[in-house]
Amino acid sequence: MKKKYKLMIAIIVVIFIVIAAILLFSFVNNKDEKETVKVVDNISNFGYTLDDRDTDLMKNTYNELKEILLKDEIDYESYAQTLAKLFVIDLFTMNNKINRYDVGSTEYVYPESLDNFKTNVEDTIYKTIENNSDGKRKQDLPEVSSIELVSSDTNEYVIGEEAYDSFVISLNWNYEYDLGYDKQATITLIQLEKKLYVVEYVTGE
Repeated sequence: MKKKYKLMIAIIVVIFIVIAAILLFSFVNNKDEKETVKVVDNISNFGYTLDDRDTDLMKNTYNELKEILLKDEIDYESYAQTLAKLFVIDLFTMNNKINRYDVGSTEYVYPESLDNFKTNVEDTIYKTIENNSDGKRKQDLPEVSSIELVSSDTNEYVIGEEAYDSFVISLNWNYEYDLGYDKQATITLIQLEKKLYVVEYVTGE
């Protein structure tokens, strides 16, 4: 009996050690990610942020958006055009992402679609992104180098039984190196209170 008792204690101790190791590993990984990405600016009352890792194109476009949103009267068409550009730049600039779960552009997406958006991105265009929490990744990943407005229009977008006025923005963009990712799309945005959200992305290719 004593041997069985000691064996059970040993098994329990091992289980606790394994659990503790898993929790510690998870904590360290999350800590690395949080320490790697630092917010350097935010647009108050809108929740849009700029990170230290963002590219010059992202920073310049973000500053354009900030200028639009800080005016006494917001030009919502310009807001939609600029937000659509930020959505593309952040989503398809992958060389500054930590891993496949570090999905870009989430702050621009319609809240009720956010979980589906993240899952879809993780399982498709971000699927092959290697982990870079140690900063040693050598994988070639895309970076959007330029972006231009093709057209801007208004329409109606239906969610459930409710219709919303929407902006339909078509864009073209280029990369530092062409790795075969999308280079044109039409993006639909709707307004909820004072904010715009991306509700649809349709590739033009």
